[in-house]
Amino acid sequence: MPAVSESVVSLVRRRSEPLVVQTGRSTVAAVLAYVAALWLTNSPAPLLAPLTALLVVQVTLYATLTSGVRRVVSVVAGVLIALGFTVLAGLTWWSLGLLIVSSLVLGHLLRVDEFVPEVAISGMLVLGVSHAADTAWDRVAETLIGAVVGILLNTLVPPPVYVQPAGDAIEELASRMRRLLADISRQLPGGTSQTTATAWLEEARNLDRAIAQVDAELSRAEESLRLNPRVRQGELTRLVMRSGLDTLEICAVVLRTLCRSLTDLARDRDGQLAYGDETAKRLEGLFLHLSHAVDGFGRLITAQVSANAEKAEAELTRSLAAGRRDRDAVSDLLLTQTQEEPEQWELHGALLANIDRLLDELDVERRSHWLAEQFDRHHQIRHAQRSVVQRLRHNTSAARARLRQRPHRPGPHR
Repeated sequence: MPAVSESVVSLVRRRSEPLVVQTGRSTVAAVLAYVAALWLTNSPAPLLAPLTALLVVQVTLYATLTSGVRRVVSVVAGVLIALGFTVLAGLTWWSLGLLIVSSLVLGHLLRVDEFVPEVAISGMLVLGVSHAADTAWDRVAETLIGAVVGILLNTLVPPPVYVQPAGDAIEELASRMRRLLADISRQLPGGTSQTTATAWLEEARNLDRAIAQVDAELSRAEESLRLNPRVRQGELTRLVMRSGLDTLEICAVVLRTLCRSLTDLARDRDGQLAYGDETAKRLEGLFLHLSHAVDGFGRLITAQVSANAEKAEAELTRSLAAGRRDRDAVSDLLLTQTQEEPEQWELHGALLANIDRLLDELDVERRSHWLAEQFDRHHQIRHAQRSVVQRLRHNTSAARARLRQRPHRPGPHR
């Protein structure tokens, strides 16, 4: 039974993966586009319709709509250019070269992005046939059918929202930072070699690559929220998760600088960094609380779009409060140690400054105020946009009313 349940869970997860979603939707859209093209056109093998559907259907609804529009525009532009060259010159080596250059330039001007070569391809296919006009409009018709089928499929059956994978990626990033801070908490009090400190620094540097991967996941999630009828509070979700990732990115930079300070301290002490019992105990507690705070912040980001926000916020608040108490105690102890080793004052100060920055970035109250300001700003922008639309509607209605009320003046009798 456990094996069966694990297989079911694995199957459900695979069904929502972008690769599986893309494969299934593209196949269905291509078949439907081919059937529709057979019914609506006279072509015996309208393969351009399923080809267009394959290119148009994307993982998200927003990408499908934009891709469909760019595809249709590129084909129509290429066909129109080819018709012009067919009338003026026909197919020669120089007309082909001019058509390709003008098509590529027009594609960039129209901003069809990945479909820029499609403008030139459509033009060449139309220019090289004997009945250019018939071929041109058949190509446009098949392209329109494929694009419309792809867009309708993703509109009527909206693709999934990829908020959960982005949330999982953010939590994994925060968990990775937690493990680094927990490792520092565990090894620093007993004495740290320069090799160990260098390994911490390398792990902190590797966080940059992890952040890039999380950013890609979040960008896909943000795109899946746009124009999706399944989504109720897309702007709220986007703002919470994007701001949370920005904070974790700052924390990663601070962690790198903090590990750099520890590495320099170990090097200046002949490859061995050690503290007294009291300082070591406080540092152990401080980094342990920091690890819990970072992990709690990662869970808070995803919890703010679910029902567990209050619990996650309370846990984060407790971790930050304990971390600040330990930070104050460590500051007093390091001040005493700096008086004995004045040459280390700069590195001790950098260590405390980075710890302060971590505590400040993870602060719950600061984040709540910032989110509230952003929500207010978003609502003000939406209200201003609605006001502009309402004024335009009012002015249009008033103009129509004046036209209806204007007295009719008969023309002169002849």
